[in-house]
Amino acid sequence: METTYNYKVVRQFAIMTVIWGIVGMLVGVFIAAQLIWPELNVASFLSYGRLRPLHTNAVIFAFGGCALFATSYYCVQRTCQARLFCDKLAAFTFWGWQLVIVLAAVTLPLGITSSKEYAELEWPIDVLIALVWVAYAVVFFGTIVKRKTPHIYVANWFFGAFIITVAVLHLVNSAALPVSFWKSYSAYAGVQDAMVQWWYGHNAVGFFLTAGFLGMMYYFIPKQADRPVYSYRLSVVHFWALIFTYMWAGPHHLHYTALPDWAQSLGMLFSLILLAPSWGGMINGIMTLSGAWDKLRTDPILKFLITSLSFYGMSTFEGPMMSIKTVNALSHYTDWTVGHVHSGALGWVAMVSIGCLYYVIPRMYGRTEMYSTRLITLHFWVSTIGVVLYIAAMWIAGVMQGLMWRAVNPDGTLTYTFVESVKATYPFYTIRLLGGLVFFSGMLIMAYNVWKTAAGSRACDEAPIPQLAPAPAH
Repeated sequence: METTYNYKVVRQFAIMTVIWGIVGMLVGVFIAAQLIWPELNVASFLSYGRLRPLHTNAVIFAFGGCALFATSYYCVQRTCQARLFCDKLAAFTFWGWQLVIVLAAVTLPLGITSSKEYAELEWPIDVLIALVWVAYAVVFFGTIVKRKTPHIYVANWFFGAFIITVAVLHLVNSAALPVSFWKSYSAYAGVQDAMVQWWYGHNAVGFFLTAGFLGMMYYFIPKQADRPVYSYRLSVVHFWALIFTYMWAGPHHLHYTALPDWAQSLGMLFSLILLAPSWGGMINGIMTLSGAWDKLRTDPILKFLITSLSFYGMSTFEGPMMSIKTVNALSHYTDWTVGHVHSGALGWVAMVSIGCLYYVIPRMYGRTEMYSTRLITLHFWVSTIGVVLYIAAMWIAGVMQGLMWRAVNPDGTLTYTFVESVKATYPFYTIRLLGGLVFFSGMLIMAYNVWKTAAGSRACDEAPIPQLAPAPAH
């Protein structure tokens, strides 16, 4: 009978999360600088148009993806009290995923792209992603099948839904006709291609960047607060309401396009309904601290986790609001969208990941806490200030752009040229760059803290599984 957890693959993914976070955010800071100083577009492979998809892929799939692998592997073992199913397959998911990331880092700057947002990688890499993802599903669900506990904890429901849905999204949206080794054309055409793309694109947000990270929230907030989940019933309602509703929200990316009006309106309706389960989950997470609010004063990991939930609540209010057609007429194509995305990506995804990693990483080295709690506190404040600077600048810039673009003179001519709106946006691009630099510096603080934690300790590849007492005889 297996007596140990597999911590090696958890530790590998956790460390790479920090490394890829630094890489992805560094590219983000550089392209933010390019918008202020266009002369930084020094070569084709360093141009904004090629580095921007590299930034999104590195932050979503490299940083976010490694965080999801690390935490789901940690959580499913601990809640099932069983070792990961098939160590070799788990190791394949690690090395396969790193190969995907490296191939993305090479091909995207070279201009090898399918041009689909969040799905830019060409077909050979898509095939590798599919293989890694199938292996991930086998390892995760195989562990649940061999669990020693009768109950499947709610965090595993969220991780499981994320794994299954991302597989379906990837297979359908990446369907393509290859014409050479590095070039293919989408299997869909015209508005159908746009519809499939944004069914994928928004559910990449809904499942890759939301459901999986809610799995983290449901495991690590109760663990760190040493309190049970506020309402287990609410967590189950949250799960089913979220996964049903999110699937239909994609058309709100295609307002005022060739997509049939009924499909646009349906996407808007489901986006508005989505507010309820999203806020239900946020309330459930925050209220888990009931009776332990004093811990927020002294525990910087809880600061990260609870603040991330606040940004989750804010983003999931803002998203449905921006999906309303009249609001979207102002916000679409503006930097307000960029602000919205980053309040979710930095405020929710990055901060909940960082909080969870600060919990997991010391345990991968036989410790109960990081090298320096004060550095975690510093990182928290640096991150929070960075996010606020970034998103506030983009909100203001976006609303200003929308108002300038739609302003007309009494004779019906446009009040402002497009170039005038670009010029007016410049100060906000500078504030955005500053916010990005501040957030990026927080990742460097984290990297130092992780390095010092690892340097003074010995890595744990395994940890003992607590033996359950036998059930009483009836």
